[in-house]
Amino acid sequence: MSLIGLDIGTTGCKAILFDEDGRILSQAAREYAILTPEPHWAEQDAEQVWALAWAALKEAVSRSPADPPRAMALSCQGEAVIPVDADGRALRHAILGMDTRTGEENEWLLEQFGAETLFARTGMPVHTINTLPKLLWLQRHEPSLWRQAHQFLLYEDFFLRRLSGKAVISHCLASRTQMYDLAAGEWASDILEKCGVDPGRLSPLASDGAVGTLRSDLAGDLGLRSEVLLAAGGHDQACAALGSGVVRDGLAMVSTGTAEVVEVAMREANLCNALRQGGISVYRHVVPGLYLAMTLNHSGGLLLRWFRDTFCGQELEQAREAGSDPYDLVLADAPDGPTGLMVLPHFAGAGTPTLDTSSKGAIIGLTFATNRPTLAKAILEGLTFELRINLDLLRNSGIALDELRAVGGGARSPLWLQLKADIGRVPLRVPQVTEAACLGAALLAGVACGVYPDLEAAIGQTLRLGREVVPDPRGTAAYLPRFDIYTQLYPTLKGLQARL
Repeated sequence: MSLIGLDIGTTGCKAILFDEDGRILSQAAREYAILTPEPHWAEQDAEQVWALAWAALKEAVSRSPADPPRAMALSCQGEAVIPVDADGRALRHAILGMDTRTGEENEWLLEQFGAETLFARTGMPVHTINTLPKLLWLQRHEPSLWRQAHQFLLYEDFFLRRLSGKAVISHCLASRTQMYDLAAGEWASDILEKCGVDPGRLSPLASDGAVGTLRSDLAGDLGLRSEVLLAAGGHDQACAALGSGVVRDGLAMVSTGTAEVVEVAMREANLCNALRQGGISVYRHVVPGLYLAMTLNHSGGLLLRWFRDTFCGQELEQAREAGSDPYDLVLADAPDGPTGLMVLPHFAGAGTPTLDTSSKGAIIGLTFATNRPTLAKAILEGLTFELRINLDLLRNSGIALDELRAVGGGARSPLWLQLKADIGRVPLRVPQVTEAACLGAALLAGVACGVYPDLEAAIGQTLRLGREVVPDPRGTAAYLPRFDIYTQLYPTLKGLQARL
């Protein structure tokens, strides 16, 4: 019998079947688009995401006929909101977390509640990423749809509604909406009332463990005769933290996928002013009794993917023919040491701790000698400088960072891992299974169906750490003056970008 982790990310989904020891039995993936019909908008066809995720799930299950799944849980992108009808069908495109249209709504929230109160109650700084201002935007700009919608779901409860017939949401994902009382562990009814949001139009909060079973017709479509248990999952980054072994206070993970995120586990919710001002969100871990502090760079791997798709058609074609990774080809001739270029990776605005959604990307130092491998490495350097700024903020807030567990697509790049170690001044450990979000979801499913007694035992049975990447003193010394220059890049360009 196997366990399924189904990951619904921002630009793609992946279904992986694991055995009880955390080994991958089969997997399948699909990619989908981010839609930008207006400036500052980022939307998605949730019905298409469902169809593609189901196709990936069917493919993964068909590839492992000898090990039918016993249970499944979901790892989902956060904050996206989907208005649905009574049958759970999307009434419009999902508004994604990276959407930045809600400036006026956030101003209203500041006037009504204040930044300090909202952070102290919900753990979420005032920002366009949050679900709450998205709901306010729908109220004000699409009032007929607001009245028509039966519920407003995130991807986890949207999928569970389809899979089981009942929409429920994990405490983990609910605590990323800015509508959840972090201390009380329930929807913040007074905030919802002030905002005109009926809590009955949100999903009930799931209990830990099983939340339903896969509909019999869907099980039949998968070719399954036995019951498949559905378990409460959570935010994709929290699931990745679990899957990389971040299950006790002080452990941390860096996940490099579409976005780049650092997650640090905490026994108590650290709601200090420095984290609020830096936009660091604090929310419920999928591990009971723990919280997470999360940094966020929306560009992350999405920036490297943009560079690949826009400028590296030759490498893409060669990779298709050879069955290799196009990123390996793009970076194969990258120069040793710092590139001499400086990339401000604010292609989707600035994430933590700058929180400037109007900031734009920039590339400084171009000459006729600049080639694609050099520019690709410079993109990695810029992203890693952003990572260093966030690591310094966490350290200065009293949060220990002795080691990072590296997961996601970026964990497959030795060059990028070494840059993280050298520039971030921190050792990294790479789990053998870098698809940690899917593994974390599968472990939640395994505990729910009794394969493991608890998550600590699940990690003890499945987590295998691979290579360690330690800072190279020569690399750290070479990048230190470059980092000092980088910290001046955004302040220098801010005024010019505003004029543009």
